[in-house]
Amino acid sequence: MTHLVSREHVEVDGAQLSYLAAGDPSARPLLLLHGTFWSRVWQPVLPALGEAARCLALDLPGFGASGGELDVEHANVPALADTVLAAADALGLEEFDLAGHDIGGGIAQHVAATSGRVRRLVLMNSVMFDSWPVPAVERFRDPQVRTATTVEDLLTARAASTRGSVARELGEEELADYLTPWRDAARVRSWTALAAAADPRYTMDLVPALQEAALPTRLVWGRDDDFQKVGYARRYVEEIPGSDLVEVDGKHIPTEDSPAAVAEAMAEHLAD
Repeated sequence: MTHLVSREHVEVDGAQLSYLAAGDPSARPLLLLHGTFWSRVWQPVLPALGEAARCLALDLPGFGASGGELDVEHANVPALADTVLAAADALGLEEFDLAGHDIGGGIAQHVAATSGRVRRLVLMNSVMFDSWPVPAVERFRDPQVRTATTVEDLLTARAASTRGSVARELGEEELADYLTPWRDAARVRSWTALAAAADPRYTMDLVPALQEAALPTRLVWGRDDDFQKVGYARRYVEEIPGSDLVEVDGKHIPTEDSPAAVAEAMAEHLAD
C-alpha cells in the first residue's frame, strides 16, 4: 500500500509555509528538509514512506510553494534551524524524526545537535564537515553576482544542476516540475541568499555536539554524487557515533534514481 501525497500549509512567523504531507496523521512524525532544491526532491519516496511515518516535507521560506522571502542574514544554517523548529511548533511536533538533503542536511544536523527534540536522523547526500559550498554556489557570496542574477539566469543554472543531480535522463515534464518555483524575482533573491550564506564553519562547529549526542543516524547516499562526495559520508560514520551508511545507485538526488531503495533504507532506520 502507498499513501497519497497532499500539499498543506502552516503559518510560521507571519509567512505561509508549504509542505508535502503523506501518511497517517497519528503516526510518528518525520520532518523532511531540502537544500538548494525544494520539497520536490522528497516526492518520489513519500507515498512509500507514508507507511512508516507521518511525513511532512517542508518548503523553506521563499522556496517551493512557501511564502516569505529569505535574505542573507536569515539564510544561514542556525537561522534556518530556528525556522524549522518554529514550523515544528506550529505543526504541534514536540519530538520528531528528521531528514535532510543537501544544505537541508546541514540544517538537520544543527536541529538534531542543539534542540533535544530529534529522535532519529536521516542525512541524504547532505553537506557535512567542509564538503560545501561547491563553486557554483560559493560565487553568490559576491553581492554583485547576486544583484546581477536574473530569473532566466537562475532557471538555466537550476536546469543544469537538476540534470547533473540525477543519473537517469529526466523527462521534459519532470524537469519543468523541478523548475516551477524559480520563475519570479523573489524566488531568485531567496535562492541566492541561501547560496550566499553557505558556510562550512556551521557544520564543522557541530561535530563535537554530534559526537556527544551519538544520535541514531542513517546516511543514505547516491554513491555517484558529483556535488557531495560519498567519501564525506564514509568519514561521517567513522567519526560520529551512532551513525551508519547505506549507499544506493544514483547521484545527488537519489530519490529520483533509486526511490525504492531510499524509502526502504529510511523506513528501516525509522522503525527501530
